[in-house]
Amino acid sequence: MSLNDNQWGNRGGDDGDKPGGGPRRPNDGPPDLEELWRDFNRKLSGMFGKKGGGGGNGGGDGPRLPNIDFNPKFLGGGIGLLAGLVAVIWLASGFYIVDASQRGVVLQFGSYKESTEPGLRWRFPFPFQSHELVNLSGVRTLEIGYRGSERNKVLKEALMLTDDENIVNIQFAVQYILKDPVEYSFNNRHPDEAVMGAAESAVREIVGKSQMNFVLYEGREQIATSAAQLMQDILDRYKSGIMISKVTMQNAQPPEQVQAAFDDAVKAGQDRERQKNEGQAYANDVIPRAKGTAARLLEEANGYRQRVIATAEGDSSRFRQIQTEYAKAPEVTRQRLYLETMQQIYANTTKVLIDSKGQGNLLYLPLDKLMQTAAGVPALQAAGEAALMPSGGRTAPALASEVPPQLERSLGNNTSSGSLRSRDRESR
Repeated sequence: MSLNDNQWGNRGGDDGDKPGGGPRRPNDGPPDLEELWRDFNRKLSGMFGKKGGGGGNGGGDGPRLPNIDFNPKFLGGGIGLLAGLVAVIWLASGFYIVDASQRGVVLQFGSYKESTEPGLRWRFPFPFQSHELVNLSGVRTLEIGYRGSERNKVLKEALMLTDDENIVNIQFAVQYILKDPVEYSFNNRHPDEAVMGAAESAVREIVGKSQMNFVLYEGREQIATSAAQLMQDILDRYKSGIMISKVTMQNAQPPEQVQAAFDDAVKAGQDRERQKNEGQAYANDVIPRAKGTAARLLEEANGYRQRVIATAEGDSSRFRQIQTEYAKAPEVTRQRLYLETMQQIYANTTKVLIDSKGQGNLLYLPLDKLMQTAAGVPALQAAGEAALMPSGGRTAPALASEVPPQLERSLGNNTSSGSLRSRDRESR
């Protein structure tokens, strides 16, 4: 462009609408911000006034917006203030509150960063860090074998097999809390399913090693305690961060299909126990009496043994004494023994003495008197024993019915003489 060009520095021209002069040429350089701001205001005025105007004082019929002078410093300050406000809000979004019953877990780009205690905490805002709040004190309850009430049974979970090959319907509830928020957050995809699986596995193992009567009656508390311990061992091996607080056996019964037969079996068992108790009571009554009788018989047998032994020892001593006396005078001792023996024999028998020197071959025997005497002897012996028996129950010493030989001889002579006189009368 020549210096002599009449357009150089010309601020006037045909286009009077532009206060800066005529239209710019392509090689005049980029427009400044002030000129762009004026163009923007002019377009807004044309839109609202339905007629464009030239320059800042162009005429028009419609309403016109006020002409605002552009200030680049004002625009830069507004943008900075807006950016600062956004930054403050973004940083403030990193504050969070952890309650006393909770623990915070801070994640940095999705991975574990740290755990936070209760109170007001701050972390880097999204997308750098995030946090999760885990409730440690809340008790969670899981129902197994039923839902809501015992009538809403879930047979897939409730039916179990015992050691004696019987099926039982068991319903129980598991209560658990969280002990490690990190393990609970990162090692469990579905915590309730993990607890349910561990509970079913533990209870089925314990029931499978127990008898049916033990499961239904006396073993409920023991099964619940053992199941809680076994469940805790399983969850600890999984590092689930869960602690079992309580296992409650809600119900344990046989399946409905065999309930009637089971009731009959229970009734039969009760009858059996009743009969066993009655038999035990009878045994408790009879056995002591039998033991007392046996003890009495043993005492009597011991007494009899002692008596027999004493008698045998006495007889042995007497025989030894007799042997000693016999060695001194055999003939005298033999005669004395003979007489004593005959005395004992004749003492309890009826005797008939016959004089061999009498006349005649016919012997008279008083059979009628002998029969009467034989019949009266047992009665007399019984009466004598009753009279000699003391009232205290002790046995009186036996009295030998010994008759001196002299008296027996005299009685025999009298009897023989009387019989001879009677025979003489009959012969006459």
